[in-house]
Amino acid sequence: MKPEDITNIIVTGKSGAGKQPRIDVLVEEFNLEQLSTGDIFRFYLKKFNEYNYSDSLDVFWDEDNNRFISDEEISNELGTDNPDVILGLKAKYFVDRGLFVPDYITNALFESAFAKKNYRKQVLDGYPRTLDQSKFLLELLEKHNSKVDFILLVDNSDERIIERTVNRRICPKCGRVYHLIYKPPKDGRCEVCGVEVIQRSDDTEEKIRSRLKEFREKTLPAINYLKEKEIPMATVPGHLEEFTPENVRKSVMDAIEKIYSEISIE
Repeated sequence: MKPEDITNIIVTGKSGAGKQPRIDVLVEEFNLEQLSTGDIFRFYLKKFNEYNYSDSLDVFWDEDNNRFISDEEISNELGTDNPDVILGLKAKYFVDRGLFVPDYITNALFESAFAKKNYRKQVLDGYPRTLDQSKFLLELLEKHNSKVDFILLVDNSDERIIERTVNRRICPKCGRVYHLIYKPPKDGRCEVCGVEVIQRSDDTEEKIRSRLKEFREKTLPAINYLKEKEIPMATVPGHLEEFTPENVRKSVMDAIEKIYSEISIE
């Protein structure tokens, strides 16, 4: 399989399953870019924050109809028609309130970011995460004559994910990741910066179990829908007895070769 044969790939799995090392393999092997939902949100939030609008965002929300006022009205109120700033405002409205971001907002942010990449040569990370997002993605791909070649599911057990995640520590300065069991920080400090490592606020068992529940209830139906639409899926283990770059790469490429050999047989 040649890099030029691949248009887009979806990587999915439970939070903490070990997706990033597998994404790194796909990016390198197929000359792709990683399009992450987290990065998308950060980009548009930054665009809005850089605009330095300091008044309340409540003026942009129509309480009677439970939706935003029109983009034209938003533009007039903001004093700009920059679509990135307007999208950032909509994301910020929900994020700042700690509210679930509705699919129609996530879809709009994703579509804008995906369009900048010409709907091609991307590893989709964190999208689609719901059934409605899966449906939106397929409509978007069809509209722009693009496709997803296959889904890579990184599989890991709940208990392994919990054990791995609650023991994770990060350097607040450089972002270097440690693990209290497998890669403990010496004297509790980052070996590069010398700063005391911390546990992320969302790396508690309670929050991890909540994310795992959300995967089962929301993301699995999204994955199953794509499978029903005959998008091939390869499954790779998130846990390897000997975790090396070579073994990660081999498990990913073997899984991909398997699904394509099965397709050719059919």
